[in-house]
This record gives sequence, C-alpha cells and structure tokens, in this order.
Amino acid sequence: MLSHLTAEQNVEVPAVYAGLERKQRLLRAQELLQRLGLEDRTEYYPAQLSGGQQQRVSIARALMNGGQVILADEPTGALDSHSGEEVMAILHQLRDRGHTVIIVTHDPQVAAQAERVIEIRDGEIVRNPPAIEKVNVAGGTEPVVNTVSGWAAVCQRF
Repeated sequence: MLSHLTAEQNVEVPAVYAGLERKQRLLRAQELLQRLGLEDRTEYYPAQLSGGQQQRVSIARALMNGGQVILADEPTGALDSHSGEEVMAILHQLRDRGHTVIIVTHDPQVAAQAERVIEIRDGEIVRNPPAIEKVNVAGGTEPVVNTVSGWAAVCQRF
C-alpha cells in the first residue's frame, strides 16, 4: 500500500492507470471496501489500519479493475491467527465467486486449504500433482480432462 494515500485512494490506484473517471473509481472503491467490511475505514491511512485491514485493502485493490486472478503473496504472514483466518475466508469467497486465487506461502496451514499445491524448494519444482477436480460454475466439482498444467498448457494454445 502507498502510505500517503487513504484506503479508498489505494484501492483506486489500478483504475487510475486504466483510465476510469474519478466518480466511477470512487463508487467502485467504496463498493469493494464495503464488501470487505471496511466501509468505516475508507479515509484511514495504512498506518492507521491493522494488518488484517491492510490485507483487505490490498484485496480490494486487486479486484478494482475486475481481475479474475488474485495473486496473494504470504497473505497471512504478518497477521495474528484471527486476522489470518478472516483473510483466508475472503480468499475462499473469491474462489467461490469464480476468481482464480494463487497463494504463495511458507505456512503449511495455509497451503493445506488450497485445492492444489505446487511445492518449490531451492528454485526447483519438487511436487506438482495434476489437478484431479475443478470447481464448476454451479459450485460442484467435475474431473479435469486435460491434466497438462502450467507453462505446457500455455504453449499448447499456440
């Protein structure tokens, strides 16, 4: 987060670069902060927010332009257990709404909540199991037919 901007202004940043007009940015930022339980903290600066609140502002910022992929780097790393659980619950809700959530973590309890874990040690992938099931739009699961993953899947599209 940018320390000289309020929570609301921090959430707006991606939309500034996307060229969204100010009124639309404000409405979208307020909507996202409300959805994440921060409607009473919109004018707070990062130093005035708890670690969990800062993480929620970061999540709102990631959603500002409607992105479908959330990259969460150590989302619970600097949080107490209660705030960490809240952030993980938000990430689960986003997944349930159809977002792809990619989490980078050293915490085995966080990793255990993932549908798929790719383990990297000393810069090498040491475990990369194929996806067995995927969540469908109805919220149920179905088997994955094509188990090619990662870079190989991208290359096959060309």
